[in-house]
Amino acid sequence: MIQRFIELGEGYGDIFELRELITTNSHRFKHGFIFVSEQHDGKSTLSVAAAFEPTAQGGFMPIYICREGIPENSKRLEIFEEAVKALGHTPIKMDVKHSSVYGEKRFYFSHLIAILRLNHYIPPMQ
Repeated sequence: MIQRFIELGEGYGDIFELRELITTNSHRFKHGFIFVSEQHDGKSTLSVAAAFEPTAQGGFMPIYICREGIPENSKRLEIFEEAVKALGHTPIKMDVKHSSVYGEKRFYFSHLIAILRLNHYIPPMQ
């Protein structure tokens, strides 16, 4: 099984694309995540992500993310939370390190995948 983050953007217009992905793929939706990270200046930024069940063929498990561009208590966060709740789920909120701590985004995404596996939100690699 391949588990991969697919970055849509920083949560501006792409939050609507993420909502559309959740809505149109509701039969595959697994979890919605809100990742809270602290910047160097002490301000919190949010990333929102949606994990979907693996594809029947190929076993690809996408996790779409809008990375670190959403302020707390914003309309954009509300849009995401409403889409997840409409499917009967509750967004899972987690504190994580800011992506700037990592040398490359792929290391940041690998770290997030490890956290999600350890917490049994996504299945282990097979």
